[in-house]
Amino acid sequence: MFQPFRLGGLELANRVIVSPMDMYSARDGVPGDFHLVHLGSKALGGAGLVMTEMVCVSPSGRITPGCTGMYNAEQEESWRRIVSFVHGQSGAKIGIQLGHSGRKGSTRLMWEGMDDPLPEGNWEVCGPSPLPYKAGGQVPRSLDEAELCTIRDQFVAAAEAAVRAGFDLLELHCAHGYLLSSFLSPLTNRRTDRYGGSLAARLRYPLEVFDAVRAVWPQDRPMTVRVSATDWCEGGVGVEEAVEIARAFAEHGAAGIDVSTGQVVSEEQPAFGRSYQTPFADRIRNEIGRKYGVAVIAVGAISSYDDVNSLLLAGRADLCALGRTHLYDPQWTLHAAAEQGYAGQGATWPMPFAAGNRRPQGGRTDGPRPRLELIRAGVPGTAHARWRPGAADGPGAGGGR
Repeated sequence: MFQPFRLGGLELANRVIVSPMDMYSARDGVPGDFHLVHLGSKALGGAGLVMTEMVCVSPSGRITPGCTGMYNAEQEESWRRIVSFVHGQSGAKIGIQLGHSGRKGSTRLMWEGMDDPLPEGNWEVCGPSPLPYKAGGQVPRSLDEAELCTIRDQFVAAAEAAVRAGFDLLELHCAHGYLLSSFLSPLTNRRTDRYGGSLAARLRYPLEVFDAVRAVWPQDRPMTVRVSATDWCEGGVGVEEAVEIARAFAEHGAAGIDVSTGQVVSEEQPAFGRSYQTPFADRIRNEIGRKYGVAVIAVGAISSYDDVNSLLLAGRADLCALGRTHLYDPQWTLHAAAEQGYAGQGATWPMPFAAGNRRPQGGRTDGPRPRLELIRAGVPGTAHARWRPGAADGPGAGGGR
């Protein structure tokens, strides 16, 4: 997990990614101090790549009123501040995930009722077909071709702003039932025009958006795509179509495929479990990733360094993205290095934190030392030596004042 990796033209110090996680804590789409601390702490924690939450390309493309955006100058400047902190204070790279909520927009904050419509102040939602995400949800407006072009251009404008803000990587969110994902699934796309029907037709609009964004995103910076490799529902996308979806994006220039699953339809029946999405990443890596030289990212209930090392060593993925694990422990990557006795370029402690680069001693867990041993060895003195940069760690090395 601490081996470097080249993702397109981007050098990562290790194979650990902080997965995109919606925080629902923005105001008018603007990321604030919370986002600086949230993403900055994960960067200081040693991950090779830190991803933003899904950053929405328009006000009506937000999931909730608390979602971040990239559609005005204030948002761009706030993201630039966060990117500058990550680059200036850590060795991590930072990526932006762009998306549009589609039919899953205009809902309450997660802790107020996930996917439930707002009690007031709703905005109109849209999608490929007029099918609500859940009973009682808004019926989305079916987009015409002129509206599809408008939204494509919003993705392009957001990508151009992300370039100016200094992001290292851009991920296109084509998973979890949001707008681009809903074009891919036959359960949510019932169109009879050139954007619906066969898989090639269902891919048409997401690929148009990808190509338009790729055209303005610098060639030396990689683009990745997050996909739902199964809808977990009969009649929906399964692994066979997921392989072809990954192939299409690889052929259009994606440097990586981020393999998630589900959240496309509310009636899904996912098979949750430890690393439960990894079999889909495994299939895509070994059928598409190796052939096209495209990195495959495993995500989903990966929670220990044993999981990460095992998946990488077995050739099931190139990189591992961890979400909730980093919410539990923002310094998870550095702590994983300490637990494994690793010290190297793959896990570099920030100098202000370096005195803590080993697990603190616990409380007394053994019984009193035998009296005869105490007589022979004498009473140990107390060491108060301060830790200093470059000094070898020893029993007395400590954090100082």
